[in-house]
Amino acid sequence: MTQNIKGFSKLSKEEKVDWIVKTYFSTPETAKGIVSQYWNSNESLQKLHDEFIENTITNFYLPYGVAPNFIINNKSYTVPMAIEESSVVAAASKAAKFWGERGGFKATVINTEKIGQVHFLFNGNSEKLQSFFNAIKPKFFTETENFTKNMQKRGGGILDIELRNKTEELDNYYQLHATFNTKDSMGANFINTCLEQFAKTLENEAQDFLDFTENEKNIQIIMSILSNYVPNCVVRAEVSCPVSQMSEDASIDAKEFAEKFVNAVKIAEIEPYRAVTHNKGIMNGVDAVVLATGNDFRAVEAGIHAYASKTGQYRSLSHAKIEDDIFTFWIEIPLALGTIGGLTSLHPLVKFSLEMLGNPSAEDLMKIVAVTGLVQNFAAVRSLTTTGIQQGHMKMHINNILNQHKASKEEKVQVMEYFKNATISHSLVVDYLEGLRK
Repeated sequence: MTQNIKGFSKLSKEEKVDWIVKTYFSTPETAKGIVSQYWNSNESLQKLHDEFIENTITNFYLPYGVAPNFIINNKSYTVPMAIEESSVVAAASKAAKFWGERGGFKATVINTEKIGQVHFLFNGNSEKLQSFFNAIKPKFFTETENFTKNMQKRGGGILDIELRNKTEELDNYYQLHATFNTKDSMGANFINTCLEQFAKTLENEAQDFLDFTENEKNIQIIMSILSNYVPNCVVRAEVSCPVSQMSEDASIDAKEFAEKFVNAVKIAEIEPYRAVTHNKGIMNGVDAVVLATGNDFRAVEAGIHAYASKTGQYRSLSHAKIEDDIFTFWIEIPLALGTIGGLTSLHPLVKFSLEMLGNPSAEDLMKIVAVTGLVQNFAAVRSLTTTGIQQGHMKMHINNILNQHKASKEEKVQVMEYFKNATISHSLVVDYLEGLRK
């Protein structure tokens, strides 16, 4: 039986669901029940969700939690986090409280420059192309004024445009490399609109440039698109305290812990296999807030991991040191975020998140996200260098195991009590649960 279908996008949501469950599932009614139970009973809200993307058949839920006790630049925050991984929110909350009692986090936006490029081929003299670019550069600004005037009123707009010669890497390849400030919007649509106009201006003006041969006038535009690599849109977050304050557990020596922590971070700076997992822990915090505030976590991920590789080797995004008996832990990451436009004005929970954060500017949100990444990294490295990662993680994960095996309320109480001080693993929990049932 063929699984291809024509005109799928024109079907109603119910018709789409019916086709899917009848085509792919052995028990269509059961499958349809799973899909329908995630529909929102509020019809207008469901319609809003249906129109975010194409071919929607239901909603996919993630847990939405909050981590309190964040002190950032002397201001208190409760941070929203949308994530499914056990222990992330608990770890962030605990680590935020730890540092809140030691003066809190300092965060600074270093720069907010974003980048877009027009990629094109030019088969001709590069010096003539540079002269042509210099002559028409003002037109790139004047011919985009209709798109940029509102952004300029907010203090943003096009910062600069350069011609870059990339012919040593690819025959005839050049690019217009443009920088932007998009203020409180992420700015993807704004940047792409400007770039497409740059491309039209480039093509049109080439036809009238007298120094070009007929062949040189035929500039071939390959594509016009923003870059998610934003190495000059960077925020720094840091914490510090005397080494003597690094432990709140009498069984852990503060100096030994601080030194071990610094070495753990240094290992991630030089060992890519460790760095990837180290940075993944940072992204547990970053992505959870980015998602909860309606920003593009895929773009953020791509840009941050590229930044981690900027030296030619993938390295830790965070750093730590001890100087004059002061422990300092910091992170610098690129973040292109927005607090207006896109989902920020449409998704009710996104609006809820932003209001809970005090309706931050894009720069303030950059600081909050960077701090959450740093606090998550601190929590993970602290666990790794003291009790081990599994103790806290598995205690949070045990609920998932019990739900997977349909444990009753009474069974959950007994299992939790038994594993309060015992080693936890999936198989041990299942074995104990099965023992109870016998």
